[in-house]
Amino acid sequence: MDLSYILNELAEDRDEYFRAVSPPIVQTSNFAFKKVDDLRKSFEDEYSTWLYSRGLNPTVEILRKKLAALDGAEDCLVFNSGAAAIFAAVLANVKSGDHILSVKDPYTWARKMFDEILPRFQVTVTYIDGRSGANFEKAIQPNTTVIYLESPNSWMFDLQDLAAVAKLAREKNIVTICDNSFCTPLYQKPYEMGIDLTLQSATKYISGHSDVIAGVLSGSSNQITRIFNSEYNNIGSGIQPFNAWLLIRGLRTLPARLERITRTTHAVIRFLKSHPLVERVIFPLDTSFPQYELANRQMKGACGLLTFILKTQSCEDIENFCNGLKHILMAVSWGGHESLIIPKCAGMPRDQFNPAHELHRSLRLYVGLEEPEYIIADLAQALDVIKDHS
Repeated sequence: MDLSYILNELAEDRDEYFRAVSPPIVQTSNFAFKKVDDLRKSFEDEYSTWLYSRGLNPTVEILRKKLAALDGAEDCLVFNSGAAAIFAAVLANVKSGDHILSVKDPYTWARKMFDEILPRFQVTVTYIDGRSGANFEKAIQPNTTVIYLESPNSWMFDLQDLAAVAKLAREKNIVTICDNSFCTPLYQKPYEMGIDLTLQSATKYISGHSDVIAGVLSGSSNQITRIFNSEYNNIGSGIQPFNAWLLIRGLRTLPARLERITRTTHAVIRFLKSHPLVERVIFPLDTSFPQYELANRQMKGACGLLTFILKTQSCEDIENFCNGLKHILMAVSWGGHESLIIPKCAGMPRDQFNPAHELHRSLRLYVGLEEPEYIIADLAQALDVIKDHS
């Protein structure tokens, strides 16, 4: 399908809602029936009709069809957070005694699920360096039912060869799940590479305005229907109509925003790489990236998330740099209109900071929609704070 058609027309039957250009927010908890038999049929197959907005809702339906089409998938579900999408995808594909193979250092709430929740039900997890395909083959056990991927992940941007992992998993009847939040479906389509379930935090680029929390899970009709009838409705974590409407609005400008962010990001990278206080910049589509060839092969773009390492022996220098920023906000997440930064050392006590560990000196920067000169000037003056302090 043409991208412009997906974003502006798909699933939008304007004759059904007064020829309005923007679809309505169907803000209702439930739907009425005129005949008992119609209600009975709805109970028997809730996935085919409107019954209760915890499950299906007309506004959410428009969004679902657009997002599934963007992923190149048969169907999708939209959750009220990315963490909920991860939880449902994994829970739907494991039982007591099963084994999960996960890339190392996954998203925090995926890791908490693997380490703290699933062990209570005798589900085990093995973490591997997913940059090597051989590591997957070595770590698969007879009871492995899920391989969990993030490509790229959200700090050091490690990649996995998605097509190769998908092929291996299908040969062994293992379900693959990939977090695609970094790239969005515009720049990478894991489902089309053979991944069974692809998910993303719609809080990020799909929303684009830092005002919605949401998650997307796309896959085959069979998988999505099964998850809807079980985990999705039981957890009760479906997105609400107003937030779905905001995401539809965000989709309209997604290509333009990503193009602008990408151009600005490359300008920021050039500045950082040239600065004497920056040891190195980590970005999947920079030629210095160790997996650049793979990134260039399976990704069309890399948007606005990068990591850079400061040349310093001091945690205080990193804190002074962050505290000295005047316009770039210090906050988690990414994908909105505003540039954001977060230092790795914020997640550890000061006395555990070790400058010998490159990761401890790293900062994750999200490049937003501001003018590139505006972002670069803020970075430059904050780096001067370190220089003057030193």
